[in-house]
Amino acid sequence: MEFWEFLRTTYSANPLQWITTSVTIGAAFLLIGLERVIPYTKGQRFLREGFFGDFFLYTIAQSYVLGLLIFGLLEFVDTHTAFHRITLIRELPVWVQVLVFLITHDFYIYWFHRLQHNSRVLWRTHEAHHSTLDVDWLSGSRSHSLEILINQTIEFAPIILLASPEVALIKGCIDAVWGMYIHSNVDVRSGVLQYVINGPEMHRWHHAVDDEAHNKNFGTKFAVWDWLFGTAYFPRTAKPRGFGLGDDFPKGYVQQHAHAFRRFDDE
Repeated sequence: MEFWEFLRTTYSANPLQWITTSVTIGAAFLLIGLERVIPYTKGQRFLREGFFGDFFLYTIAQSYVLGLLIFGLLEFVDTHTAFHRITLIRELPVWVQVLVFLITHDFYIYWFHRLQHNSRVLWRTHEAHHSTLDVDWLSGSRSHSLEILINQTIEFAPIILLASPEVALIKGCIDAVWGMYIHSNVDVRSGVLQYVINGPEMHRWHHAVDDEAHNKNFGTKFAVWDWLFGTAYFPRTAKPRGFGLGDDFPKGYVQQHAHAFRRFDDE
């Protein structure tokens, strides 16, 4: 119950909401600026193909609607169960709680993401994410609503039911910032950190059309999973030949969603 009271407080009474919102918006502007100053792919347009759909439909409209659905479901669960009485995690310092959920959720995402690429059914929920021809700060927002519904429900259920209320806001902010960062068209050199923390150097290969990069680099925030489980691909001197699923993939939001439900024998 504590989380819902925390969430319903006004922005003036809850400065953490202001802070996380400001950090997310600030990170977006910073990455936009860096893409212009130190681009990985030179000449990539800011208003590239699909920009408005990715921004207004995926980032704003879809996120808002799915947020209502997911948090409404979790509020129902929270109200009709005794999970909130389990205080083992909630008694830890907030920064420890955030770290716990960052690591455990990223470990889950690595394996679910890997399964999506190897399952004909689950790939249907993920292929829209790979359809953008230009990988940039915004392209990570293009994800089928079913994929978001599954992953964010699984992500936030234990946080809301078991953790301190601040953790959901902090974790959501980190998710948003890191998602923009790993997809950004910024020429980053992480050095040895790329063996632990994921960045755009490795993740752009996950979106590449190159055969050698096929089904590689599934990690989101931590690259260590790919190195541990043999799915890392990180050539130091090459560049991807391109991105996306080709010009034949549907362009619009509705069409991309409907495309996931096509007959398997139509492939």
